[in-house]
Amino acid sequence: MPIRIPDGLPAAEVLRGENIFVMPQTRAIAQEIRPLKVILLNLMPKKIETENQILRLLSNTPLQIDVHLLRIDHRVSKNTPKAHIDRFYRDFDKIRQSNFDGLIITGAPLGLTPFEDVYYWEQICEIIRWSTTHVTSSLFLCWAAQVALNVLYGIPRYTLDNKLSGVYEHQSVGGHSKLLRGFDDTFLAPLSRNAAFPIHAIQQYTDLDVLAKLPESDELYLAASHDLRQVFVTGHPEYDADTLANEYRRDESAGLSPALPHNYFPNNDASCEPLATWRSHGSLLYSNWINYCVYQITPYDLKVMHPSEND
Repeated sequence: MPIRIPDGLPAAEVLRGENIFVMPQTRAIAQEIRPLKVILLNLMPKKIETENQILRLLSNTPLQIDVHLLRIDHRVSKNTPKAHIDRFYRDFDKIRQSNFDGLIITGAPLGLTPFEDVYYWEQICEIIRWSTTHVTSSLFLCWAAQVALNVLYGIPRYTLDNKLSGVYEHQSVGGHSKLLRGFDDTFLAPLSRNAAFPIHAIQQYTDLDVLAKLPESDELYLAASHDLRQVFVTGHPEYDADTLANEYRRDESAGLSPALPHNYFPNNDASCEPLATWRSHGSLLYSNWINYCVYQITPYDLKVMHPSEND
């Protein structure tokens, strides 16, 4: 089945060019089917690029998914046309009274910024708390995972001495968790973060299930609540093959002297074209999330209270 996105969204042509079935709203409303309603809160600077990446992964499921784009930052973007944001993105006030099947909050280049200095800190905290009663399952990526752990569990902000940038091997440690179905014992995933996610802090402050980690390390990659209503991913399984290269060259041009991304460029030669070695993991992770955390848990009628509201 297709993903259902607003008419005219640039991602439509990109994904159609990859033989991904994309259905515009005008056609979707003619079908008698209950699509999954998923919100994408896109905090990344290059919003169109991130839209393409996330929507690509959401398309790897037999379910029809109705995607809504959300914004909380009204400052003029340097990387995304204002007309695009005004046309396709909605404000939180427009949806706060509605319930949704899923929520995805992306990362943001704010790993070195204290929480209290984040421009939209109060708004993102409000949305994360709101999601616990209005969303069946939420997927928090990278920086958003750090924020959600702080908002929901009070975990302090941890920062690495050196940025993790590159493609890292991770180890599945979650046993028979539904989120790990089909996973190999080890898998590759891109990281691009200054934020630290020490497992000892996760275990101290929460009862989350630790599902994947960096081998021989205290660094978390994947965790989830027992009921799968909150899922935390500390990397970027959605990244394109060249995303880390573009970040590296951007930082290099800015005079930041970035380290070469780990295990990324062939022969560690930045002049070589990198290959995506994590696509299967990213597709499987999103498919498992949509199937086991959203579709098999969410009520058919979204007006029905979610389980946490009846506790």
